[in-house]
Amino acid sequence: MSLPHALLTSLLERPCSGLELSRRFERSIGFFWPASHQQIYKELGKLEHSGWVESTAEEGARGRKKSYRVLPEGKNELQRWVQQAEDATPLRDALMVRLRAEAVLGSTDAINDLCHRLAQHRHRLAIYQEIEQRDFANRELSRAEQLQYLVLQSGLATEATQAEFCDRALTLLASWRDAKD
Repeated sequence: MSLPHALLTSLLERPCSGLELSRRFERSIGFFWPASHQQIYKELGKLEHSGWVESTAEEGARGRKKSYRVLPEGKNELQRWVQQAEDATPLRDALMVRLRAEAVLGSTDAINDLCHRLAQHRHRLAIYQEIEQRDFANRELSRAEQLQYLVLQSGLATEATQAEFCDRALTLLASWRDAKD
């Protein structure tokens, strides 16, 4: 996946200014394809140069505030990209290497990383659960909303699984530490 395709998707959902896009991105696609404010603005310039989006100055806006919308060529590019098959991204996680190192070195401070990650996963899980209740609970969903919810459910499952993994690893490390004492 690439940032241009994530931005095209967001702009097709709703044309907006770069600032609004950046804020929306942080609350949705940015959960699984993060990008900084600067990256988003840089990419918007490239998308505009490629003829995939156009910007218009917003009336009454001070400074250089622009509103972006996707052009037909941008929609065609997104459709082309969606149809491509792509290999799953292999897991590359320093924590897994730390735990393997813990296995050969003995007691290390891998617990610190596990506690930090556990807090992150629980925090993200709580955010996803809040989004689920706010946006998807107790109502009929459109086709687009069902697909958005499916993506959210993947995030919910991932964060819950990762939090459980961290809990299990912490319990295991604590049991060995307690056995040594």
